[in-house]
Amino acid sequence: MSPLRDGAFSNSLPANLDERIESATEALLRARRSDGHWCFELEADATIPSEYILLRHFLGEPDDLELERKIGNYLRRIQADHGGWPLFHNGGFDISATVKAYFALKMIGDDPDAPHMVRAREGILARGGAAAANVFTRFQLALYGEIGWDQLPNMPVELMLAPKWFPIHLSKMSYWARTVIVPLLVLQVLKPRARNPRGIHVRELFAPPGSPPPPKKPSHAHPAWATFFNGLDVVLKKVEPLWPSFLRGRAIARAVAFTTERLNGEDGLGAIYPAMANSVMMFDALGYPETHPDRAIARRSVENLLVVKEDEAYCQPCVSPVWDTALASHALLETGDPRAEAAALDGAKWLRPRQILDVVGDWAENRPGLRPGGWAFQYGNDHYPDTDDTAVVAMAMDRLRAKYPEGAENDESIARAREWIAGMQSRNGGWGAFDIDNTYHYLNNIPFADHGALLDPPTVDVSARCVGMLAQLGEPKDSPRMQQAVAYLINDQEPDGSWFGRWGVNYIYGTWSALCALNAAGIDPQSETVRKAVNWLVSIQNPDGGWGEDCDSYKLDYRGYEPAESRASQTAWALLGLMAAGEADHPAVARGIAYLAAKQQEDGLWPEEDYTGGGFPRVFYLRYHGYAKYFPLWAMARYRNLKRSNSRQVTWGL
Repeated sequence: MSPLRDGAFSNSLPANLDERIESATEALLRARRSDGHWCFELEADATIPSEYILLRHFLGEPDDLELERKIGNYLRRIQADHGGWPLFHNGGFDISATVKAYFALKMIGDDPDAPHMVRAREGILARGGAAAANVFTRFQLALYGEIGWDQLPNMPVELMLAPKWFPIHLSKMSYWARTVIVPLLVLQVLKPRARNPRGIHVRELFAPPGSPPPPKKPSHAHPAWATFFNGLDVVLKKVEPLWPSFLRGRAIARAVAFTTERLNGEDGLGAIYPAMANSVMMFDALGYPETHPDRAIARRSVENLLVVKEDEAYCQPCVSPVWDTALASHALLETGDPRAEAAALDGAKWLRPRQILDVVGDWAENRPGLRPGGWAFQYGNDHYPDTDDTAVVAMAMDRLRAKYPEGAENDESIARAREWIAGMQSRNGGWGAFDIDNTYHYLNNIPFADHGALLDPPTVDVSARCVGMLAQLGEPKDSPRMQQAVAYLINDQEPDGSWFGRWGVNYIYGTWSALCALNAAGIDPQSETVRKAVNWLVSIQNPDGGWGEDCDSYKLDYRGYEPAESRASQTAWALLGLMAAGEADHPAVARGIAYLAAKQQEDGLWPEEDYTGGGFPRVFYLRYHGYAKYFPLWAMARYRNLKRSNSRQVTWGL
């Protein structure tokens, strides 16, 4: 038993908790957009704003010196003390991010002999030079003629013509891989050269001829598969000139058709920056004029991702309005404040028409006949709704209809969401974010996938949300679907009692998600599974009462939790997980609430520069600016509700 259980403990609420909840509620209400939704900034690392600069100069667009100045200020500010650019706040030196940031800063006029540029360059060269960067960075370098196209893995555009049974097929990849790679296939065939009107190059980032090879990096690839695919790459490079021209033309046309069908208006291809930027460059390389509707709207979509402030600017990887609105609504519903609940109702009204009911997306490859009914993460992304957003939205709408007559307006939306989520369950009982049974793990060994994130297999965190939604909507606890899903969650628990978190950092996120789902599914809180998870969460609580976890917990071998300073969002997750396990009276929970109360600022919010969101483990992390605004409020309000009730049992799936 944890020593935190020792001694007497009062069930009384901490002083001023009501005032603190009210202050956080006011802050969240102030952040609401005029039409009733929330959309907070979504920040990645230096790569996206750097690529934005390089995109403009690839296209030879007119100078925007003020915007460049602001992006330069942003890039210089986030450069780390080690001289490079990390993938997350206070992270280690990342050679790929550093190469792009250096190139972008030099492009906008930074002197290569300036101290910050010298430190970055020395760090790059010490790690083998720019040639040691990842595939997507080397692709950028090839566009500018810094390296030859033969230094990239070969991905023939003829892949677009492959039958579905072929081992390497677009339908076997994740949605983000599909949308990013398809325009790249065309670019790799056409081999365009950036206009580069200022004539900027970065040859100084490459190790001199005869230098020792770059240090060998740990690889996610399986040695046997890697050997096979590396050999295949050699063969493809040799036969590349021999592809019949008529076949190549058909393949390019298929790639263009794929892209234009999914252009998605001003929300862009896949509604994610890399795919959007690649589509613009593809249209440019194909000779589309700036005024062509497809190219023009693709280009405008990129501009919608900019965050421009008084003295800084950066480009977001995407936007998160559906996710933010649904989660903010849950937090506000927890407060019981009539104004907050009215705002959640408005949020549901904003969300309802964004449900995708008439577009059959790529997910239907494995579920033909399943009616669409999901929500996407962004304002618009009709081909790519995701199960995580859909489950969270449906649960919020269900909470509203339980309290308000107006909530019944959501009945049809909830029914369609339930039908779609049920149909998206994978064979192993879990859910992926965007696809079903996307488990072709051998594909992560192809050289083009050196990031190891080509797939979208089922994960505990997403599956937990789907289980919570189904349980909240009345799915029988003994139904085959629910039994299989719960078995998937239980079987995926780590030996120490935690669960891996794919889309949030990391084991704290996964464990919170799983405990909420198991609670909703009726699993006994005294079961061994739940007790192990509770003990693990208590054991990693920091001395200050909070919880924190570093992004390095996604290291290649996944050895487990990496401790970090306490953070508001991760503390809230741990608290929500413990309360879902029936531990509202645990001293660890009281200490966590006290931590949140102590760290709350006068404006009602919590400071959090750290990245607690996941994009691709080890490759791409996210700072959700909204997480520290709604999760702590949610945890404090739930704590108050449970302490004032006769029951310590959470009644919702989240």
